[in-house]
This record gives sequence, C-alpha cells and structure tokens, in this order.
Amino acid sequence: MAPNTIDIIKRLAHEQREEVIAWRRWMHQHPELSQEEHKTMEFIAERLRGLGLEPRTGIGGTGVMAMIHGKAQGDTRYCVALRADFDALPITECTGLPFSSENPGVMHACGHDMHTTSLLGAAKILCQLRDQMQGDIMLIFEPSEEKYPGGARMMMDDGLFDEVMPNEIYSFHCLPEMDYGHVGMRKGRYMASTDELYWTVKGCGGHGATPHRNIDPILIASHIVVALQQLVSRNAAPMMPTVLTVGKINDVGGRTNITPDEVKMEGIIRTFDPEWRLECHEKIRKLSSGIAESMGGECDLFIDYGYPPVINDDECTQQVHDNACAFLGEENVEWLDLRMTAEDFAFFGQKIPSCYYRIGIHEPGTPFSNLHRPNLIVDERSIELANGFIAYNALKALENRLK
Repeated sequence: MAPNTIDIIKRLAHEQREEVIAWRRWMHQHPELSQEEHKTMEFIAERLRGLGLEPRTGIGGTGVMAMIHGKAQGDTRYCVALRADFDALPITECTGLPFSSENPGVMHACGHDMHTTSLLGAAKILCQLRDQMQGDIMLIFEPSEEKYPGGARMMMDDGLFDEVMPNEIYSFHCLPEMDYGHVGMRKGRYMASTDELYWTVKGCGGHGATPHRNIDPILIASHIVVALQQLVSRNAAPMMPTVLTVGKINDVGGRTNITPDEVKMEGIIRTFDPEWRLECHEKIRKLSSGIAESMGGECDLFIDYGYPPVINDDECTQQVHDNACAFLGEENVEWLDLRMTAEDFAFFGQKIPSCYYRIGIHEPGTPFSNLHRPNLIVDERSIELANGFIAYNALKALENRLK
C-alpha cells in the first residue's frame, strides 16, 4: 500500500463528509423497525448503484449485499466482508434535532443509521481506490439486528454466502461513552450470548380477601424472581460473567381484590460459556417449576435460544488495533472490557474470522446518553472518521494476507 494512503483516505472521507451526513440524516428521519425496512433497503441499494455496483436486495427479507472487485491474485480471490446493520427501535425520539424521526414511535436510538451510512461512505472510498485492492470487498447491510432470530442468521439462511465465502469479516458499533476520535476493541470473548425467558406461573384465582381458598400465582412468581438471583450468585463460577434479569411481570385478570389465575414473566439470561449456558437453562427450569409445585401451582417456561457470544479472532483484532493506531494515533485507541450486551454479528463470527470493534460518538463536554435511549445524539464528526477507518482497515486486511 502506498505510504500516503492514509492521507488519501482521510482526504476522500473529508470531501464526501457533507454527502454522507445527509445520507445519515435521511435515515434518521425515516427509521423503520426490524423486518419492515423496505424503504431503507431501497435507499441503500440506490446509493450502491450510484457507485457503479450491482447490489442484491431482499436477502433475508430486506438485506442488501454488494461486491467491490479489486485485483485478482492467482486463481483464488481473497475476500474481506464489511457489515453494518440498519433497523431502528420502537422508541419515541426526544432529541429535538431538526432531522428527528418522522415515524411516530420509531427511532434510530442505537446508531444503526450511523453504521450504515459510514459503510456506504467507506464503499465510496474503496470504489475510488480499487487499484489498491488486493482482492474483493463484500458489503453486507443487515436488517433486523434488534429482533430474533436476527438479520445475520436470516441472511445466511437465505444464501448470503452461497457464491462467495469471505475470508474475514469486520463490523463496528458506535459507543456513546467513548469520545469522538477514539476506537476500541477486545480480543477473544467480548459480548455475551443472550436467551429470552418466558414464564407462565399458574395458580388458582379468587377473591383477594379469601387467600386460603386460592393459590396465589403472584406470590409464587415473587419467590421465583428472588430465587433466580441466588441461582446466579451461588451457581455461576465467579470468573464466569452471568446476568439473569426478569424485566416484565404481568398478571392475567387480577385487580385490587382479585387474585389472578396466572402470572406471566419475561427475562433474559446472558453469559459466555456454552456449557454453562445450557446448564443454567436447566437450573432455571427446575428452580421455577420446583418453587411453583411446592406452593401448589405450576410453572411453564419457554426459553428462546438466542444469539451466541461475540468472540473476536485474535489476529483480526490485533490487525484492527494496529490499523487504528496508524490511522488515529495510539493515544486514541483503547482495549475494551467485556460487555454483557449481545449482538447477532456473533453468527458471522462462528463461520468466519472476525472482529467487532467500537467507535466513539460522544461529543466531549456534552451530556451523555446511552444506547436505546430517546435522547441519543451522535457526534456527526464520527461518521467521517468511521467511513475512513473502515476503508483503511479493509485495504490493509487485503494487503496483509499477501505477507
């Protein structure tokens, strides 16, 4: 790679800055929920066609894929995949931005609009630097990351990799607690597996003033919730991060003086070890049914087996780290801690060496707002940084495989 490639990429990223920010603002104004992203799919496809590419649309419902072909190296073409997600969340925006969501109750509160337009910007840069590409780039625009079974699995099940299996794959997520200008990553285990838990606690309802004639499912459910916390603290190994949260409890038919027949609960279990994950499922099932039966009731538990843990390939992650140091300076690159959040990018990582990294979006000196909040604001300077770094990291990945 030419020694001034970084300067060239930064110049190209800066020249297209206003255009890419306009793309991001359009997406932010027109968010679409998981599995409903038809207009966004067409928006992405139109931008790719404008670059002279031939996108495939409708993969896994509303997914998009396009190839950028570089120089051939022998009989086998090396391929690096770049992925971004583009679904929004059922959240009512309260940022007050002039380009706030025009779809009531729907918002890009997880930064997916920034992810997608950054990848589009990187694609534009890479198309201008094809002569430096020692192989091919696969652009993956994934829908429905926020909703089971996840767009990654849906796209793969729909033949995403039938013709070309990438050799490496990279993706990033914006990080509100990290300042603009910074990039972070972690080798190995990074993000947790996630499974959703759905309990139905059954009792026998009746008048609230005659508890001796009822079997109270609210009381049973309360005992289960408390016991579940002890399940983690007394069964999970101290060195194995585990989170078990009950996030929702609804009775069916109760009121101030009526004990209901049923209580429904919903929650999550998150961890990193596949064996402990399955063992924990069984312990939750036995504990829940055992408590319910001991109190005269019943408990049905449905476990929706979700995303695997995100495990970053050591070599790919070191490459991202070194490239980030070259592109941004070592002082702006961080090694990150484990996170108990989850990501369906993990499905890609099960098949292909991968790295999932972070780019800071917080404007220093401004109030902090977390992901999935109605007041999330992205420092738009991070978009220029992201599309430049995505392009540089992809070019270096292709170059490094020749060494």
